[in-house]
Amino acid sequence: MKRFFTVGLCCCILMGANAQKGLPPDRPTSATVNTFYAAHEDFQPSFISRLQVPSGYSVMVAASGLGKPRMMAVGNNNSLYITRRDVGDVLLLQEPDSKGKFTKLNTIVSQFNGVHGITIHEGWLYLCATKKLARGRLNADGTVGKLDTLINDLPDGGQHDNRTIAFGPDGKLYLTVGSDCNDCKETNPEHATILQMNADGSNRTIYARGLRNTLGFDWHPQTGELWGMDHGTDWRGDEIPPEELNKIIKDGDYGWPLVFGQQTPDPTREDPLGTTKAAYAKTTQAAVMMFPAHSAPIDFKFYGTDALVTWHGSWNRKNPQGFKVQRIRFENGQPGEVVDFLSGFLSPDGKSRFGRPAGLAIATNGTVFVSDDANGVIYCVKSLKAQASK
Repeated sequence: MKRFFTVGLCCCILMGANAQKGLPPDRPTSATVNTFYAAHEDFQPSFISRLQVPSGYSVMVAASGLGKPRMMAVGNNNSLYITRRDVGDVLLLQEPDSKGKFTKLNTIVSQFNGVHGITIHEGWLYLCATKKLARGRLNADGTVGKLDTLINDLPDGGQHDNRTIAFGPDGKLYLTVGSDCNDCKETNPEHATILQMNADGSNRTIYARGLRNTLGFDWHPQTGELWGMDHGTDWRGDEIPPEELNKIIKDGDYGWPLVFGQQTPDPTREDPLGTTKAAYAKTTQAAVMMFPAHSAPIDFKFYGTDALVTWHGSWNRKNPQGFKVQRIRFENGQPGEVVDFLSGFLSPDGKSRFGRPAGLAIATNGTVFVSDDANGVIYCVKSLKAQASK
């Protein structure tokens, strides 16, 4: 389904409102917005032949029929934990056969509404929903004990209600909170941030701000630096603003909603009170790399010294982008070449797709798991060299 329409983007000042905001843009701005949903195809085993992986790798289905699997974590004995936000549960896949397909499935957590983020730390399974963070002790069989709520007052969800979590090299827990809206001045300072806290949820602080919706983030294994993928604002047309790869520093401001990309002021937004967007932009952290608008990055994890990113796929651009997993090659701690790692979900003409990559999990043996929350499939990508050495 495709729609085309033009949105007039201009700001007006009502009487009395300018006491709380800066000056509006000096001229109206318009954008042609395309709405196009690539048609869904139900998964068939034969579709595996459509997928492409780099030379020296293989791809197979590790599990299917899972509904809408989202984020994942690797457990002991080649097990895999998966959150399903729509159902509000956590699945445990175990006992892969000789080809790597899981043969055992259990639901280990239920009635955790909106559960999305997941990580394992020092024998605890951590789970996060829109407003709630909880943890439970992992048992020897992979199940989890009673969940203890650590936080129940995270900001409201609004447009971005998915939370992701991970532990850093410093032993602190990091938690992402997306913006409440597409494009607005937030009233809660914890929206559009990454939060940092102790493992028990105490001493919660804002680590970085101005991040519209950074779901995937990870630390470079050599430098220890934090990197993350941020979603750009919608309704600006096909090409702006870009999706961003940011190096995330403590107390860094990444500019949203007034600035995007490499310190580019958003032409549709008003100036901040007492200054200009151009002046403010210079105080923000510029994106290190930019990617096609609306590609929708979901997960981001380091794979050796390179990184993998899942692109969920666009809905509001004329020519679809995303619907694949890419590898970002890092050299001397800096990103460079970008190459496809798992692609082929989108048809060559861009009119249909049979998958939307979402979560990533990387096992200690280098196996990469990719969840598809459109067709309920977990894909497994392996190095043929690693398989041959067994």
